[in-house]
Amino acid sequence: MMKRGFDQEAYLELQTTAIMERVRQFDKLYLEVGGKIIDDWHASRVLPGFDPQSKIQVLEKLRDQLEVIICVSALDLVSGKTRGDSGLSYQQEALRLIDYFTERNFKISSVVITLCDQPQAVADFAQILKKRGLSVHIHSRTDGYPTDIDKVVSPEGYGKNSFIPTERPVVLVTAPGASSGKMATCLSQIYHEFLAGRRAGYAKYETFPVWDLPLDHPVNRAYEAATMDLNDCNMIDPFHQSAYGIEAVNYNRDIATFPVLNEIFRRIFNQQIYQSPTDMGVNMVSSAIIDDQVVRSAAEAEIKRRYQSAGLPLKADFSHC
Repeated sequence: MMKRGFDQEAYLELQTTAIMERVRQFDKLYLEVGGKIIDDWHASRVLPGFDPQSKIQVLEKLRDQLEVIICVSALDLVSGKTRGDSGLSYQQEALRLIDYFTERNFKISSVVITLCDQPQAVADFAQILKKRGLSVHIHSRTDGYPTDIDKVVSPEGYGKNSFIPTERPVVLVTAPGASSGKMATCLSQIYHEFLAGRRAGYAKYETFPVWDLPLDHPVNRAYEAATMDLNDCNMIDPFHQSAYGIEAVNYNRDIATFPVLNEIFRRIFNQQIYQSPTDMGVNMVSSAIIDDQVVRSAAEAEIKRRYQSAGLPLKADFSHC
């Protein structure tokens, strides 16, 4: 039996507390979930003691203060895109998420079909959702994103999207997979909230990479191995280092998009809310590691497994940034 290197109960308390600290800074917090919200087997392999349903367990502690928005990209619905791990289409995975939340008594505010320029192409899926009694919103591509920020943060940009009414202080924004429009949905909602005089905020519930572990820690290297298909790689967050003089690990896509996102936030809030992409995340994983050597060994084994599964030679340093 593998030794435990991660304290699950400590993590649940630490992560819940950190999220609630972020909630108290705003009238309403839009909380995007990064990575897998359920069945996070990768995390359970690299952090022995981590429960694959940890995110849901944290969210269950917040259930009475939380409601859910699920985003699905029209591009993925039309193409029939499938998840590499389960083989389920994004439509099937979205319905699975809906069932999962419903069975656990979470309030689902709406399903948003994003990046939709032809509503008739997703009409069948929208009808399935409506028959289940769900509210459905259809958001088109945001004109000008990401270069024309004047247009993005205007009635012709985010203003064109329908506003999704919510009542609770935490709005969880999740999706069946990557590139489903979660961030855009959060930003669109925050734009509308501010027009209505409500100070809404944004945060990202993350597990990997672990920002306050070293860049070359096996847990962070295992994240790169797990996301080879996305061309993700870990980097030192230059914005965090510049603002605080602290090395923090983030991944290339969040670092690359931060200047644009930061300017969008500045336009909406009329002030700079975050100094770095790392600031946007809520991640207490490292504080729940109780045996670093056990975790290192498990993560090294996961790296080897990933590369063997892909039929690739294992490299000591496989960062491709």
